[in-house]
Amino acid sequence: MDFKRVTDFMESLKGIGVAGADLGVYLKGCEVYRHQVGYADIEAQAPITKNTLFAIWSMTKVITCVAALRLLEEGRFLLTDSIGDYMPEFREMVYKNETGEIVPCKRPIRVVDLFTMSSGVSYEIKAEGSAVSDLTSFATVISQETLHFEPGTRWMYGFSHDILGALIERIVGKKVSEYFRDEIFVPLGMNDTFFHQYISAENAARLANVYKYNAETHTHTISDHANWDFENCGGGLVSSVDDYAKFANALCNHGMAANGYKLLGKATIDLMRTNHLCNTRMNDYWGAGYGYGLGVRTHIDKALSGMNANIGEYGWAGYLGTYFAIDPAAELTYVYAHQLSPSMEGHIAPRLKNIIYACM
Repeated sequence: MDFKRVTDFMESLKGIGVAGADLGVYLKGCEVYRHQVGYADIEAQAPITKNTLFAIWSMTKVITCVAALRLLEEGRFLLTDSIGDYMPEFREMVYKNETGEIVPCKRPIRVVDLFTMSSGVSYEIKAEGSAVSDLTSFATVISQETLHFEPGTRWMYGFSHDILGALIERIVGKKVSEYFRDEIFVPLGMNDTFFHQYISAENAARLANVYKYNAETHTHTISDHANWDFENCGGGLVSSVDDYAKFANALCNHGMAANGYKLLGKATIDLMRTNHLCNTRMNDYWGAGYGYGLGVRTHIDKALSGMNANIGEYGWAGYLGTYFAIDPAAELTYVYAHQLSPSMEGHIAPRLKNIIYACM
């Protein structure tokens, strides 16, 4: 395998404003390519290294979904269950119908609606002045919101996976940070993955700066990292390429980690990467040629996507430019990370994917 074209593409990214990036490519769980470019801190001339940490934002969602699916495998809930059975504050929900009226929901929010972003919960929270210090209080605030549609009928990106995190806490009786640690991070050896608010001073020094890029002046300005007050299950984790690859490679290997730890069963992973969206919800979803499973995009049509990835390739991305893909058929995983606002994902991710597959 010759990854020269991948290297050339990585090196070209500085031309569109990427300050620095890290990429790991893995076959059958073994690293076959690794390359870093640019800086984690331009001002200090500190380069991106294998030890650089990144705010992974929405790649947190997949960890949340896998954590919840472990509970599915234990029989702690069914996907068809109403979340009101576990979280009473969600039993009586209302939504705004097509005529603008606020009416009672005829159907409950089901657990599967949280996984598939079909709950009617958006990223717009209007409950100003509410005290939010943990997932429980955050879920309570959301339960008082008007939904954007009848649950299960449309697709809308929002706080659904944060509610899923709150559901995990209700079921297991511990904070999600503790559950993630005990069930995923420690067993997989993910020593560099944690919620942003718990980062130590030592690890903060390893965190790549977030930059905004001015294409006209070719200059970068530092942008602040998010500072969540609660354990944000939709976007609050920090990780490294090496750490996230341990998680992704376990999923690629039918749920079995290199150290023998079973993260999920193969049947559960196949369920996760199955497209769960009906035609109506597919019209809401933005990924041409991709469907949406239980918290992941999933490749369903090469002609529509224009991608050379295998059908069934799946994964997700993060707000600042983190991205991962898993292809069980090719036994391929890759994890990419940079910190740029806006992320340029639409330019970088599909090109990088086509290049990587062409090199295989």
